[in-house]
Amino acid sequence: MAYIDLPEFEQMSPSIQEKARPILEKTGTLGEIFKLLALDENIYNATDAMVQNYLLKQTHLPYFIKEAIALLISKENSCTMCVDVHKNIAKMLGLSHEQIEKILQGVDAIDADEKTKALLRFCIRASKKDNYKMTKEDIEAIKAYGWSDNEILEAVAITGYFNYINTLSNVFGLGKEA
Repeated sequence: MAYIDLPEFEQMSPSIQEKARPILEKTGTLGEIFKLLALDENIYNATDAMVQNYLLKQTHLPYFIKEAIALLISKENSCTMCVDVHKNIAKMLGLSHEQIEKILQGVDAIDADEKTKALLRFCIRASKKDNYKMTKEDIEAIKAYGWSDNEILEAVAITGYFNYINTLSNVFGLGKEA
């Protein structure tokens, strides 16, 4: 239960209602994060653009890596709501229950090559408050695994997105019991 009052569909702006309608028709409900973002149309639109462009669109990184970043960073940030949401999204994208559980156990438990694990470790490091201490050598080390500048940028952008959305969820108590 959120720490603030969240709008119901009828209280949302017409443009957000338009985005909410297909979700309601498909699932019958709007999640708390949607309702929170719907409080401010500018924040909603900026966040939706990130979701559309980083997570839903086919980009430089495969969906497995995007969802692994989502799960790992959300777990690092103790955002149980986001972990639960992304467990379901990962399933919809074809990840097995076993794959998801291994991701949640940490990078070393994941059945992936060392190149993928190195990128995921890099993302966890990038998510920390002291990421300002990262150096050119950190970038060069990840590039040595064969990751391109575009792939690294995308991975860090997704990492930053999850720090952002986890912060909103955690600060406003989304997904917590009353």
